[in-house]
Amino acid sequence: MRFALVAAAALAIALPVTAAESPAKVTVTMANFSYAPADLHLHAGHSVTIHFVNEGSGGHDFTAEEFFAAASMDAANRAHVGGTKGRVSLGKGESADVTLVPKAGTYKVHCSHFGHSALGMTGRIVVD
Repeated sequence: MRFALVAAAALAIALPVTAAESPAKVTVTMANFSYAPADLHLHAGHSVTIHFVNEGSGGHDFTAEEFFAAASMDAANRAHVGGTKGRVSLGKGESADVTLVPKAGTYKVHCSHFGHSALGMTGRIVVD
């Protein structure tokens, strides 16, 4: 009996215990004519959930067509970015999560609402 307990303990120590990996999470806040942070730094090939929050006084979006097109994501997350539009659109006070696996590169971000980019609502995503 003692041998069985020792053998079971040795086996338990020898086998690695892996927790289910959950994606990293970053928050992007949309405000009146800005993103916070303006620049996102992500890791290629690693799952990440981007939590978008609109704290502005009206609607805003996060348009990054090339970034979203290059990223791997399931159909539900693809729907959050407007399919091929590559845009997360939120009304005042709304939020949304998008989980994806980014591809290496540097991507431009802007708000597609009239005049918002000209007023500074731009940024970039760096994936390495």
